[in-house]
Amino acid sequence: MSVPNSLLPAVELETGTHPTHAVLWLHGLGADGHDFVPIVDELALPSTISVRFVFPHAPMRPVSINRGMVMRAWHDYDMIDAKVGVQENMESLRSSQQAIEALIDRERQRGIKPENIVLAGFSQGGALALHTGLRYPERLAGMLALSCYLPAPATLAAEAQQANLTTSVFMAHGRSDYVVPLVLAQASKRQLLESGYAVEWHEYSMAHTVCREEIDDISHWLNHVLK
Repeated sequence: MSVPNSLLPAVELETGTHPTHAVLWLHGLGADGHDFVPIVDELALPSTISVRFVFPHAPMRPVSINRGMVMRAWHDYDMIDAKVGVQENMESLRSSQQAIEALIDRERQRGIKPENIVLAGFSQGGALALHTGLRYPERLAGMLALSCYLPAPATLAAEAQQANLTTSVFMAHGRSDYVVPLVLAQASKRQLLESGYAVEWHEYSMAHTVCREEIDDISHWLNHVLK
């Protein structure tokens, strides 16, 4: 089933009846909500909890890093270089932040408490999950940020919400990732750690993708935060 037209369209999957927990999983640039649906069966979540997975589709928009091509993207951006980082279009980034907050509010309306909601994402979706989760005014269950970086790092100190200072953040990256350079992700990790966040960091021998070892680590982490 899909969420109402007033919200981002999404693929939904429930692991049981009457879900008590939710995972909002955001896809990468150019993909769509179907991209990570198959991973649910590989996560080995306990049958004792019922989880609603929500995989929204990003809007279609021109993307500067791809020469203005129109595709599904959470925000417009361009890469300066691996050391300087990424230049985001803040209007589009904040618009997507609000869209994800609206999906969180929808889960709350369906009876799921914020502390039982995980924001997850891969690549650009992971960046948005971090951006939104760190700024959300109520405590979340966790943030899962795969093969991504922290967008708008200069605004974090002023915009971060105390409610999620101790929320578990799972960050993972491939050592051979040439799409989102490892050095950029490591810089994000350092900023979060220096800001006092509880970051669980993982590196894998992979490119800009997901591997079996990573899925096992995600499963272990989700089983811990989805209590």
